[in-house]
Amino acid sequence: NKPYDPITGRGCMGERVPCRVEGLGEVAVPQSMTADPNFSTVMSREIHDRCRIRHDFEYWCATCVKIKDKVTARIMPFVLNAPQRRVAAMLEDMRLKHRPIRLIMLKARQWGGSTLVQMYMAWMQIVLRRNHNSLICGHLKDTAAVIKGMYSRLLALYPRHLWQEECEPRFAAYEHSRNVSIIAGRGCLVVIGSAESQEAIRGCDIAMAHLTEVAFWRTSERHSPDSLVRSVCGSVALLPDTVVVMESTANGTGNYFHGEWLRARAGLSDKIPVFVPWHEIEIYRCPVDDVWKLWTSLDEYERRLWTHEGLTLEMICWYHRKRKEYSSHALMQAEYPGNDIEAFSSTSLSIFDSAHLDRLRRNCRPPLWRGELEGNA
Repeated sequence: NKPYDPITGRGCMGERVPCRVEGLGEVAVPQSMTADPNFSTVMSREIHDRCRIRHDFEYWCATCVKIKDKVTARIMPFVLNAPQRRVAAMLEDMRLKHRPIRLIMLKARQWGGSTLVQMYMAWMQIVLRRNHNSLICGHLKDTAAVIKGMYSRLLALYPRHLWQEECEPRFAAYEHSRNVSIIAGRGCLVVIGSAESQEAIRGCDIAMAHLTEVAFWRTSERHSPDSLVRSVCGSVALLPDTVVVMESTANGTGNYFHGEWLRARAGLSDKIPVFVPWHEIEIYRCPVDDVWKLWTSLDEYERRLWTHEGLTLEMICWYHRKRKEYSSHALMQAEYPGNDIEAFSSTSLSIFDSAHLDRLRRNCRPPLWRGELEGNA
């Protein structure tokens, strides 16, 4: 319930400093904005907006981006929710430290992870960098096209007074290619591709790559996720403001995405792992009218959400009601995992119940001794 307002800067990420803006009053802006030549402690709204969108991703989202709301289906300003703010803070931390931005994201349902990644890359292309090419690659070409559609809406509804170019904000065709578009006036290419047609992606000159639903990329005799990612990452230099984000919902264990997630969790990958559990998503809450009735209806797993995980009764009430839609708890965990272990184990074809495996896994510990056994015969 922390107050959040991206316009005034209340509750926003990073270090903030106060300044006064005509028509807004006192606002909190990012510390990095104080080094901007146009910054002063008292500013007009126009100068403030043009300056602030270069330093404040959350403000840019709320004032320049329109998205379709998942609940109301209306087109409205893109105000980041709690999980999006957490992930955006990780992206900004890497950017402000002048490190290459590398992230692997395991997603729960319906919190806008793909939207956040695409809008962050759009911010870099529209506001921060010119000639900064990007790639959107999904398991199917239609998946990448849907994500690009959000980008097209962004350009169509972009505020004209904050657009830096003389031409209109739009996508233009590039060399008669169906898969490549250019942002008019910015010189930034946006390439879409799929794991099904990898040849169209190889050799692209890109600085940012959004690899989506990687767990569903299939392996065949001619193609593999490993070779495609290696080809894409080979095109992205290890420089500041370059981006590689690999994201997916879980699709069982033993596949390429699962292996990359385990590498990142062990600190062996260049990517920072991030997982968003269902209970961090703000829409998953239900009011509790009768606390005792709810508590007596919970099973052992749901009570552990209170005693061990520290969830509120409103969260647990939502989970308890939603769970009745599924024929097994494993199916519920596959759609709404509480941790990465649930996400992977519940989507794999396992003989054993995931709850029993999780209980056994809590007692796992390192071996007492490692070595070799050698016989005398």
